[in-house]
Amino acid sequence: MFDGKSILITGGTGSFGHKYTETLLAKHKPKRLIIYSRDELKQFEMQQKFNAPCMRYFIGDVRDRERLNRAMQGVDFVIHAAAMKQVPAAEYNPTECIRTNIDGAENVINAAIDNNVGKVIALSTDKAANPVNLYGATKLASDKLFVAANNIVGEGSSRFSVVRYGNVVGSRGSVVPFFDKLIAEGNDHIPVTHKDMTRFWITLQQGVDFVLKNFERMLGGEIFVPKIPSIRIVDLAKAMAPDTPIKYVGIRPGEKLHEMMCPGDMSLHTFEFNDHYVIAPAIKFFHRSNNFTSNALDEQGRPVESGFEYVSDTNGHFLSIEEVAQFNEEAKL
Repeated sequence: MFDGKSILITGGTGSFGHKYTETLLAKHKPKRLIIYSRDELKQFEMQQKFNAPCMRYFIGDVRDRERLNRAMQGVDFVIHAAAMKQVPAAEYNPTECIRTNIDGAENVINAAIDNNVGKVIALSTDKAANPVNLYGATKLASDKLFVAANNIVGEGSSRFSVVRYGNVVGSRGSVVPFFDKLIAEGNDHIPVTHKDMTRFWITLQQGVDFVLKNFERMLGGEIFVPKIPSIRIVDLAKAMAPDTPIKYVGIRPGEKLHEMMCPGDMSLHTFEFNDHYVIAPAIKFFHRSNNFTSNALDEQGRPVESGFEYVSDTNGHFLSIEEVAQFNEEAKL
């Protein structure tokens, strides 16, 4: 699907961009792979690792519509990964988060439509489902923009979908590198925000593979949600530092005890497939089918029960302490 095609990744110097680039170069032969981001140092460092002839590095911000429009010329597929992601930072810098996560999403959509990009997938987060923090609220707004873009495009051929998943093991700024740092420094305790806190758990490779597969599945307008395990943060601390005491420090600004990916209020629009859920748009599209019980690969889904919720604390698949340790090791490969 990606052989001979041009792909652009916004925020491409992040954890996802690195893994996606590695996977794409190993399994496909793209015509161009464009890394679009605003940090020249991160681009320089990434160039040392990925310097294949197809690689292109564009300095640019998703807030800059003109630059995005230039970067997307001749592009077939876009992955929108650029975002402000740190919950406390978003709480204290709300306007900056809005400009990047909402205004930036609109700019990506408009540039994609203007350049007749074939397919666009935006990365979302479990924090966008029934959000309680600004980051989650901006990503919910972004999700809504990408769903509605399938109407905005009119009779054009561009299609837009969203992928929503949970905490990515080992991604920059996440809890695993933080615990690793404390352990390496010989800290006398592991700080845990709350004894009951749970999270969805996915490896970077699983996230990348899920996004790639959904380019094949997508009709446009769906929110794809993978079926993944949950963990207890207390169990994570025990798995990583079994002999180190745990200290409960209280939840951070804007933080939830448990995360949700499929809200009950959207259950009438949610379909269960073999290894994932699809949240279909509540709005109607005027130039195409609105049937989401099957996808472009002819995989069949079924409606979930009314009131169904997919939440980290009631998830049927929880990892034990031993499984968490094994999962984290596999995530490093």
